[in-house]
Amino acid sequence: MSLRQMEYFLTVVEEASFTRAADLLHVSQPALSHQIKALERSVGGALLERLPRGVRLTPMGRAFLPHAEVAVRSAAQARRAARAAAGAEGGELHVAALHSVAVGVLPDVFARWRAAHPGVLLHLREYATAQALEEEVERGAADLAVGPGPRAWPGTVVPVGEEELVLVVPFDDRFAGRTSVTLPELADRPWVRCAMEPVVHGERFLDWACGQAGFTPRTAVFTEHTSTAVRMAAAGVGVCAAPAHLVRGAVGEDCVVLSPDPPWKRTLTAFARVAPTGAAEAFVGLLRAAWPDAAVPAGPGPAYVSCAAG
Repeated sequence: MSLRQMEYFLTVVEEASFTRAADLLHVSQPALSHQIKALERSVGGALLERLPRGVRLTPMGRAFLPHAEVAVRSAAQARRAARAAAGAEGGELHVAALHSVAVGVLPDVFARWRAAHPGVLLHLREYATAQALEEEVERGAADLAVGPGPRAWPGTVVPVGEEELVLVVPFDDRFAGRTSVTLPELADRPWVRCAMEPVVHGERFLDWACGQAGFTPRTAVFTEHTSTAVRMAAAGVGVCAAPAHLVRGAVGEDCVVLSPDPPWKRTLTAFARVAPTGAAEAFVGLLRAAWPDAAVPAGPGPAYVSCAAG
């Protein structure tokens, strides 16, 4: 089998049509069908089932698909790494990040990068959860990722900064004149929750932390995006927990920010399947230098510190 055949196979799967895939690949439909049949012969069975209106994967095709994706993406990464080996002044860099990091930290980093390396085209992929981020980078969706340090990661992991969760309340909140609050003091309050909330010890973070403090959080609104949750909290819907770099740097100008006592913090990292070189290596260096918290932790550290005490 060849890399081109796998690229053709993936395009047919994505388009669910030989006709659309052939148009997208700029080849004739007979030539595309010939390459897919050659691929099927090499793996020993049918990968696609031809239907009157489209195609679908066979069981063998479903098993083959993730490996083909990794092979094609790895080849693209290899080409970019080879072009970047002499430095960071050409080619492309594909970066994956948690949504909160993309909104709260990366705009300034990308601006600095563009000023220093205008010849490198940046591609950003955003993910809602750390698990989705890890899975996609492992499949080769990006050259490097920015997020919590992955567990048992076979590649390179570089600590780049520290993330703190803060609490958001409106200006007329009874705690608005303070700078910090203990979690038990919020036991009677409604909360604005988010689908992007981190998972700790197998539970959503707020459920776990409030459970440690002896109560179950009462959810008033459940949102899809952290930035929406912050806006809801600022309007007085309920208390929201969100990364400080997102609240203070992007969407929190019209709200009060309180620090939990004790604080909730975790180390964020840049990680990749292989050691970053060229443009990727230069980007990691800039990320460490530009991180909002200048102190870079020595290692991955705990997911967060419980705020149950006090």
